[in-house]
Amino acid sequence: MLSIALIGFAGFAALCLAMEKHFSDLLKRKPGPAQLRALRVGGWLLLILSLVLSIQWRGWAHGLVEWVALLMAGVTLWVFGLPYMPRALLGLAAISLVLGPLLAVLAG
Repeated sequence: MLSIALIGFAGFAALCLAMEKHFSDLLKRKPGPAQLRALRVGGWLLLILSLVLSIQWRGWAHGLVEWVALLMAGVTLWVFGLPYMPRALLGLAAISLVLGPLLAVLAG
């Protein structure tokens, strides 16, 4: 369950950075169109991966409900944390991008 939450959190981080305003604010530089596209595609792929893992481990009924709940918790953290601690959220996103798949492999 933790790996699903971490992968989903990383997916939302990528989607957040795929917005030019957030990219510029967080990374202090202007993104290129290819970077924004790659972040958008990567974010959606991470969200789909977390959905597939959730359904595979818990089944359609419980997995889908658990996935939505975990994603809402992660996006709530982004929404309320972004104005106050944006650099810390970037660090958490980087850690979750590494730790989430690692935990999924170890649990699988």
